[in-house]
Amino acid sequence: MLAYVIRRLLLLIPMAVGMIVVTFGLLLLVPGDPAAVLLGPEASPEMIANLRRTLGLDDPWYVRLGAYFWQLLHGDLGRSIFQSAPVSEIIGGRIGATIELAVVALLLATILGVTLGVLAAVRQGSLIDTVTMLLAQLGVSMPVYWLGLLLMLGFAVQLNWLPAIGRGAPMPEAIVAALSGRPQVLWDSILHILLPALALAANSAAIISRLVRTSMLEVLREDFVRTAYAKGLRRPRVVVRHALRNALLPVLSVIGLRFGALLGGAVLVEMIFAWPGLGQLTFSAVSQRDLPLIQGIVLTFALIFALVNLVVDLLYALVDPRVRLG
Repeated sequence: MLAYVIRRLLLLIPMAVGMIVVTFGLLLLVPGDPAAVLLGPEASPEMIANLRRTLGLDDPWYVRLGAYFWQLLHGDLGRSIFQSAPVSEIIGGRIGATIELAVVALLLATILGVTLGVLAAVRQGSLIDTVTMLLAQLGVSMPVYWLGLLLMLGFAVQLNWLPAIGRGAPMPEAIVAALSGRPQVLWDSILHILLPALALAANSAAIISRLVRTSMLEVLREDFVRTAYAKGLRRPRVVVRHALRNALLPVLSVIGLRFGALLGGAVLVEMIFAWPGLGQLTFSAVSQRDLPLIQGIVLTFALIFALVNLVVDLLYALVDPRVRLG
């Protein structure tokens, strides 16, 4: 297992280099002059030329790429053009909100998806199976922004049960406050995150439920399940302890990969619910053509996605020895 972990960690190095080069190359293709955007329409050609020299925009691409690698090796993501602050500090102040939203959405998607998938498989052909698969089809088909607006209109505007926008206290702080005798802080955070997390989780829950149903149906036909029934074990025990444990093996990697998809989907959800995370920051950075900030955000998302894949692979190898021996 140790050799497998080391091998997977070493693979991260060329992967990170590739992500940096691709990110840098994509931003070279962005049309327009950042110096002209920064100085505004009143700027003279001389002012724009001076700023381009100051920012190093006149250097050849390979010089800029080398300088960017050198910065990253020193933990420097650059400096935002418009916010006049280090990119790492700006991203650090926002990334917690996005990860919190993605984690809660992943928990909701996993609980809903596994529960509905197991129910549909155990009751194959019944009304429960039909309704579950219909809901799964709706969840896959609905765009996240449309579902977000629908949830906001129903639960925030019409019923007034949940807040429409904003964020309560960060979840770790809210949990500490609840343990200190102020449960209303945690309750307020839960109320604020519920609608954006549901909107974000719906697609993943639908995918997981369909996958769990298919995997469970295959496992339920295996000989060891029939043997368990023949021994007189009760159905809940056979389903949970024997069938579900084996059926979740192929689902585990999908659940991990959905975390990356949830981070990407969070960009739209954060805009709809005014959630102060990387999604809102991405939108403002793109609209202002703040290239250092865009580079930092894209690179952060890519690295998080790579790390999530690594964790998923390690967990999968832990539960299935054939992966690390193969």
